[in-house]
Amino acid sequence: MRETESVKTVNDALKLCKRSFISVACFSAVINLLMLVPPLYMLQVYDRVIQSGSMPTLWTLSIIMVFLLTIMGVLEWVRSQMLVRVSNRFDQLLSHRLYRISMQQALYSGGNNTQAQPLQDLLGLRQFLTGNGLFAFFDAPWLPIFIVVMFLLHPLFGWFGVGATIVLGLLAWANEKTTSPLLAEANKEQAGLSQKTNKSMRNAEVAHAMGMFGGLRSIWEQSHLKMLGHQSEASHRAGFFVAFSKTLRIIIQSVILGAGAYLAVRQEITPGLMIAGSILLGRSLAPVDQMIGVWKQFVSARGQYERLNSLLEKVPLETEPMALPDPEGRVVFENVAVTPPGRQAPVTQIGSFGLPSGVVAVIGPSAAGKSTFVRALLGIWPLARGVVRIDGADAHRWNRDHLGQFLGYLPQDIELFEGSVASNIARFGEVDSERVVEAAKLAGVHDMILSLPQGYDTDLGVCPLSAGQRQRVALARAVYGTPRLVVLDEPNSNLDDVGEQSLAEAVSTLKAKGVTVVVVSHRKSILRVVDSIIAMADGSVKMMGPRDQILQKLSGVEAPSGNVTTIPAAPAARSSKD
Repeated sequence: MRETESVKTVNDALKLCKRSFISVACFSAVINLLMLVPPLYMLQVYDRVIQSGSMPTLWTLSIIMVFLLTIMGVLEWVRSQMLVRVSNRFDQLLSHRLYRISMQQALYSGGNNTQAQPLQDLLGLRQFLTGNGLFAFFDAPWLPIFIVVMFLLHPLFGWFGVGATIVLGLLAWANEKTTSPLLAEANKEQAGLSQKTNKSMRNAEVAHAMGMFGGLRSIWEQSHLKMLGHQSEASHRAGFFVAFSKTLRIIIQSVILGAGAYLAVRQEITPGLMIAGSILLGRSLAPVDQMIGVWKQFVSARGQYERLNSLLEKVPLETEPMALPDPEGRVVFENVAVTPPGRQAPVTQIGSFGLPSGVVAVIGPSAAGKSTFVRALLGIWPLARGVVRIDGADAHRWNRDHLGQFLGYLPQDIELFEGSVASNIARFGEVDSERVVEAAKLAGVHDMILSLPQGYDTDLGVCPLSAGQRQRVALARAVYGTPRLVVLDEPNSNLDDVGEQSLAEAVSTLKAKGVTVVVVSHRKSILRVVDSIIAMADGSVKMMGPRDQILQKLSGVEAPSGNVTTIPAAPAARSSKD
């Protein structure tokens, strides 16, 4: 089993990186021990070299000092490279699953969740792991060692170190308590503001046409100023604590130098000890001071860690279903009811029936539940009740990568991805030129593609298409390969007469190949190529049968008995009190 398949939470990923973190900690131990070299060097220079005037001693001490500090520099570099590798491995352990979860969130929210927040949180957490702020947390545990050495130099130095550590620790705690709530509120408002802005930008044409920019900007400015207020207040407070702690540390270092001079004048210590004590105090307080400086980053990383851990705990690991034979496209609904994301009670009652073969039209007035029917059929939305079976297997239990090769889907809202036309038609798999051209010809879009600047190699991120062109390229994508079931949701909404003719020919060709085609449309022109009709109204399937007889039934003409099936409403779900 691959490592990524065993990672359930962020904690699991960190455990798999445990050995690397232990190695970093060992390197940190050696680095901090080597930090004692400068004060010891100064101690020997003042107390031995200056008093003895021995140049060989000075040269020997200097060579040893340069050698040890060079080793320390190399270890620092190695430690930073190790954290880069750890962060990359940490990303690889989680990114695959988080990408899938992000896509599922977008899927179940109807495409409204476009923030990819989990992936952004992973990026922020990985950047913290490679930043200098993390080094402070590795170096801080060695502070007691420096304090003990300071006590060995003189008890006064040791107590200076203890007092300074306590004061700076209290400043770090105060910084946390005063800035964390403001930063949390600012981050929450920022997320909401980004979501509102994205929605506004997706409707920029409507806003421009009806002069709504001013009103939308006023709403945006109110939320933006509120978010800025929280961020500014948090930054002001954090800035105060950072400046105060830095100033306090410099004052303490200067004071301890004066105290050392006092002790040296009284001949309780040597001048070398005076200098060494000041250097040691500065080194011991550096991690604490650094932690205060990066506290905002730490708080942000902690929030990202908590969000990711909570998300991964809620979403169970997906197990790879057993491979099934290639589907033939037989679909059966069993007591199906669908609840759109964000709703509580089932909205669309589909019931129980088998999907007819051939070309099936799903018709009905607006808000009848046709698009919801399509999403249930394709296993896009989870069901409130019942099962949709494809070739006898639950649609949600199929391996989607395998099943998707035999399904074609043309949604109402056409979205093509950045990349070449050929890659879009080939669904970003291996581009088979013959099959791509075959799908384009079937969709009647081959000549249009050839007229593009680079033909099939045209980059859609550089050369955007019109709505009708996008719809026809998306139709080619839907019929690419060997689909057994093709679902077309309002496939002619952006097509002209030529496009509609091509669509009708494509549907007829698919039918001749034995493909089951489901067409959702308001236009009656497409009905001339369908075999059966499913009529929906008020969020439920009302009737199903041959095309002509359903049309006669809907127009008030008595249809022959026995050919039109009335679908009974699915029974209501039991409440928890039943």
